[in-house]
Amino acid sequence: MRIGAVWLMVLLGAVVPVRGQVGLLRNLANLREGVKRLRVSSYDRTGGNHDFLENIGPGQRVVLADIRGSGTITHIWMTIASDERYYLRRIVLRAYWDDETDPSIEAPIGDFFGLGFGEPYYWASVPLAVADRALNCFFPMPFSRRARIEIENQGAQPVKAFYYQIDYESYAPGSAEALATERQGRFHAWWNRQITKATDGRPNLDGAQNYLILDAAGRGQYVGVVLHIQGLATDWWGEGDDMIFIDGDAKPTLNGTGLEDYFCGAWNFNLLNREYNFPYFGYSRKGNADYTGRHSMYRFHIEDPITFDRSLRVTIEHGHANDRSDDYSSVAYWYQTEPHKRFPPLPPVAERLPIDRWNVVPIR
Repeated sequence: MRIGAVWLMVLLGAVVPVRGQVGLLRNLANLREGVKRLRVSSYDRTGGNHDFLENIGPGQRVVLADIRGSGTITHIWMTIASDERYYLRRIVLRAYWDDETDPSIEAPIGDFFGLGFGEPYYWASVPLAVADRALNCFFPMPFSRRARIEIENQGAQPVKAFYYQIDYESYAPGSAEALATERQGRFHAWWNRQITKATDGRPNLDGAQNYLILDAAGRGQYVGVVLHIQGLATDWWGEGDDMIFIDGDAKPTLNGTGLEDYFCGAWNFNLLNREYNFPYFGYSRKGNADYTGRHSMYRFHIEDPITFDRSLRVTIEHGHANDRSDDYSSVAYWYQTEPHKRFPPLPPVAERLPIDRWNVVPIR
């Protein structure tokens, strides 16, 4: 993958201001007290090279990390070996903060890392990056008392090997860093999927039939989404406006001008040309030239988080005024106060698997 001009500027610290200073690297010289860097991983405790969890059976749940005290998870890396097709949609990732009983993260593991359709491929952004089967997340995930991360194999075959590293900071009790976690929002991620149904194309003013990206209650800020569309018919599936409702507004607080515009592209993503990956937005997977096939795109609100005091509903039309029937799936990422609104039950595996032929639409 070539490093473009924008990526180069980011790596050189010339793009993002941090706490009033210019550049990603400017805070590295600021020394911090009461912070210890730690890691939970699948390394071989005997000193050998068996650095993975082996043969995670169907239906088995495994706790990867159960961290006590206050801290922040700073990086998650995973890679998986499985003979089962679409295993990235069959394995579920969950995370719980501060002894909550409902997960704040619940998603098929591939989708959490931005991979659509249960398949590995290369893509890159600032908070998420995947090198084929090397899955990386850099979203900071603070906690005050406890952090628990687990996986569940909901497939029909064992997971042959599961490697992972979870890097985190641990904060000394009473330190400024520990006290800061009490005021910080908790990280959330939610997966959704819908085979959309075309409407009659009448003007869409209330967004009631839009594809749902996020429905949150509480106070927080939305920081982005990865969206996947499998085109089930020829012709352009875009032109759907993003419609975002903040704090119970009946009409969209934010109303966009088209799907590819929300994802910072234009003119059908220049579909006949190429995929692109930028720090905060991209069209990371391009399907067929006739708009069928599998397409992926992302938009991260790192510089422009969408804040809410009571509620947030993020939606997008499926085609102009919802005139398209296609396969939509997404993971939304946001921070908020607890407790959060309980997620709907995750659909069973059979309802999560991709459609193998673009012109076959399952009945749900």
